[in-house]
Amino acid sequence: AGCVSRVELSVTCRSLLDRDLGSRSDPLCVVLQDAGGGRWAELDRTERIKNCQNPEFCKKLVVDYYFEKVQKLKFGVYDIDNKSFDLNDDDYLGGIECTLGQVVSSSVFTRPLELKQGKPAGKGTITISAEEIKDTRVVYLEIEARNLDKKDLLGKSDPFLEFYKQSDAGTWQLVYRSEVIKNNLNPCWRKFSVPLQTFCGGDFNKPIKVQCADYDSDGSHDLIGTFETNLTQLQKGGDGSAVEFECIHPEKKQKKKSYKNSGIIRIKSCKTETEYSFLDYVMGGCQINFTVGVDFTGSNGDPRSPDSLHYISPDGINEYLIAIWSVGSVVQDYDMDKLFPAFGFGAQIPPSWQVSHEFALNFNPSNPYCQGIQGIVDAYRQILPQIRLYGPTNFSPIINHVARFAAHSAQQGTASQYFILLIITDGEITDLDQTRQAIVNASKLPMSIIIVGVGEADFKAMEFLDGDNGVLKSLTGEPAARDIVQFVPFRQFKNAPREALSQMVLAEVPKQLVSYYKWQGWPPMKLP
Repeated sequence: AGCVSRVELSVTCRSLLDRDLGSRSDPLCVVLQDAGGGRWAELDRTERIKNCQNPEFCKKLVVDYYFEKVQKLKFGVYDIDNKSFDLNDDDYLGGIECTLGQVVSSSVFTRPLELKQGKPAGKGTITISAEEIKDTRVVYLEIEARNLDKKDLLGKSDPFLEFYKQSDAGTWQLVYRSEVIKNNLNPCWRKFSVPLQTFCGGDFNKPIKVQCADYDSDGSHDLIGTFETNLTQLQKGGDGSAVEFECIHPEKKQKKKSYKNSGIIRIKSCKTETEYSFLDYVMGGCQINFTVGVDFTGSNGDPRSPDSLHYISPDGINEYLIAIWSVGSVVQDYDMDKLFPAFGFGAQIPPSWQVSHEFALNFNPSNPYCQGIQGIVDAYRQILPQIRLYGPTNFSPIINHVARFAAHSAQQGTASQYFILLIITDGEITDLDQTRQAIVNASKLPMSIIIVGVGEADFKAMEFLDGDNGVLKSLTGEPAARDIVQFVPFRQFKNAPREALSQMVLAEVPKQLVSYYKWQGWPPMKLP
């Protein structure tokens, strides 16, 4: 997945230690990112401020942001008394370690500075606030034409449009190509949108060239005509008054004195709107609620036997636990209370030994919340010896359970809560039709479903639910409103680093969250 976005971190410090005789410290702040294996790589540093114990650094620290990774950062504040770039010869005034997720999910992130783990740097504190670097405006255009030149011997032209922006070097770069409208000299193209950055680099007066051509299947398209404009002019289209441009074919214009034009292009409407990003919603106060569903069906094998998928190895892990840790460790930074409901399905549970398809892992149905990811892991380890693995493998009860919470939250009509359900399963699903319906219903709610398949089973049904090969439909033919299921087989990640699994399953979540709020037309709760 590409970098979701870049963030600018603003840093201020209070009550820094004084390391200079006769004057105050001259601080600078550096940010490093965990590069693995105990190594830290510098990402950026601020300017140095002279004689200041309460610096507000002007230079922003720029960091690439990925939702699906735990990005460990270290901020260090140094007293600079020389010209060298190397910080090892400068006095250390304290630092902190945190994750980028913690910074972006809190509006103001303040921590006491430490000289080393557990040793405070006097009364010194550091405050970090994040802002996304972006231009999220989008240009929406509706365009039609009339009286275009006829280019085909048999029939009329098959017109399409191309938009080009002028680069700083003066060359033309294609930014949009419309669909082809067959056999029509008065076409009306469908409404389209282009990010403002792509369309004109954010400059409303940058030259834009529009070409109208006649499509030929062999690729030898014939130019009908062209004109130059800019976004300021295009924006005059709309609110009842359209703006019109003559489409000119340069060769025809040279040859014929009486040539007027090769048709009229009419901008019916041109609007610029803001598109919100994932970070807009998170920084605006949207909480991400994380729920886990664990498959305790008989096909997993007896947990006491080493070939069972629920067998906990001597070093205390199995595929279920790795999946919970891997996904949970990323998501927990976006949930303030760190209370995660965790359920099992497909087992007989005491005391009645009835089969249940949504039982709380902590056996407390009125309060199924576990404290932190460690709490889910502990509850899982405790419950394993107390239940009997059974069947069938029904997904719909647990999907519908989370959907009830998501529906309740959606009634508030604000972008306040989003739900992620992680289902870990060995893949033999029994209630496929009910599950399809449950997913189609859930696609209209603020939720995403991640399915991790453990073991060696055939995961055809899971791939079908993922809907990547076309839109998932319920049994009655109702299509999902948006794609909310991400399926990943654990075996693909057996030998990969542990974070590879979370990156794969969580990479889609930011798009899914934004697509839901965009579909509802809900802005972030708090705007910067």
